[in-house]
Amino acid sequence: MASSRKSFIFIFTVLIKLVISHAFTGTYGVNYGRIADNIPHPESVVTLMKASKIMNTRIFDADHEVLKAFKGSGIEIMIGLGNEFLTDISMNEDRAMNWVKENVEPFVPGTRIVGIAVGNEILGGGNQELWEVLLPAVKNVHNALVRLNLADKVKVSSPHSAAVFQISYPPSAGEFKESVLPYMKPLLDFFSQIKSPFYINTYPFLAYISDPEHIDLNYALFKKNPGVYDQKTKLHYDNMFEAQIDASYAALEKAGFEKMEVIVSETGWASHGDPNEAAATLTNARTYNMNLRKRLLKKKGTPYRPKMVVKAYVFAMFNENLKPGPTSERNFGLFKADGSVSYNIGFTGLVPSSATSVFSLKLMYAISAAALVLIVSL
Repeated sequence: MASSRKSFIFIFTVLIKLVISHAFTGTYGVNYGRIADNIPHPESVVTLMKASKIMNTRIFDADHEVLKAFKGSGIEIMIGLGNEFLTDISMNEDRAMNWVKENVEPFVPGTRIVGIAVGNEILGGGNQELWEVLLPAVKNVHNALVRLNLADKVKVSSPHSAAVFQISYPPSAGEFKESVLPYMKPLLDFFSQIKSPFYINTYPFLAYISDPEHIDLNYALFKKNPGVYDQKTKLHYDNMFEAQIDASYAALEKAGFEKMEVIVSETGWASHGDPNEAAATLTNARTYNMNLRKRLLKKKGTPYRPKMVVKAYVFAMFNENLKPGPTSERNFGLFKADGSVSYNIGFTGLVPSSATSVFSLKLMYAISAAALVLIVSL
C-alpha cells in the first residue's frame, strides 16, 4: 500500500510539473512573421491556424492586436522582445517590469502566452555589445515574471542561429565557438536553473545553398539517400535536420548541459529565390515541409537523443513581401498573402484561390453554425 501511494504521489508530481512548465503542445508550431502589408488580419490568421490544427505559434514582437486576436483560441504563443530593446531592459529592472506589465500581464490567461523570446540570434551575431547585455536582459524579464507570479506559466528563452557553433559536422563534433562560450555558458546555466530549453534556428536550406557541391539535396529534403555515418557515436543520419539538432546536443554536452532539451525555433524552405538560390523551388519547399511535418507527427527523438521528442516551429506562416535581403527571404510562407496555401502539405487555406475573399472561410463557418442552430431549433 505504501509503495502504491508513493508511486501515485510521484506520478501526480510529474503531471503537475508538466502542466506548469510545458510551453509546447504536441510537436508542431509555426512562426507568424508579419513583415508584410498584404497578409490577413490576425483574427483571420487564428481561424486559419485552428482550421489547420496549428496549436503553437511564435511572433517576433508583442503586438497587442495579435495578442487580442488569439484570446480564447487555445493556441499557445511565444512572443518576442526585440533586439532593439535589450540594452535598455538589461540596465533597468523597472523597464523590464513595465514591459511585462504592458505586454504580458493584461492578456493572460485568456491569451495563452507560454514564452518570451528575449532577443533573436544575438550570440554569434555582428553586434557584440548585445552579447554583453543578453543575460542581464533575460534575468530582468524573468524576475519581473516571478514578481507578477507568471514565471510558472511563461518561460524566458533566447533563440540562437548556427553562428554560435564552431563546428556542427559530424553531429558528435558539435561545439560552441570559443568566442561565444564566455557568454553562452552563463546563459545556459541560468536557463538550466529556470528549466528553459535551448532554442536553435536550423535551416538545411541555408546549409545546402551554401555548399551544394558537397551536400546531397535529398539528405536536406528528408528524401531517400545514403545518409551520413557518425564514426564516434556509430549513429546513422538519413536527414540533415536531425543531424543539426544532435550537433546542438553535442555542443550542449561539451559545455556541461547534457540534460537540456533542444527545441527548433525556426526551420523551413524557400519556394522561390534568386539565381544563386536554385534550390529555392516550390517543389523543394513542399517536399521539405511535408516530410518535416510527417517526421514531427511521429513524436520521436533523434538518433543521439531518442527519448527527447523533437519539436519545431516552422518558418513561416506567410510569404512576407516587405522583408529585406535575397528573394528567398520573402518566400518561406506555407500560405500566400490571401490566405490560400502556397503548396499542399495537408493544411486548409482560408480560401481556395487568390481570387476569393480571405474571409470566405469565416463566412462558411458562420453559415454552417446558423444552419445547425436552425436544425436544432426545429
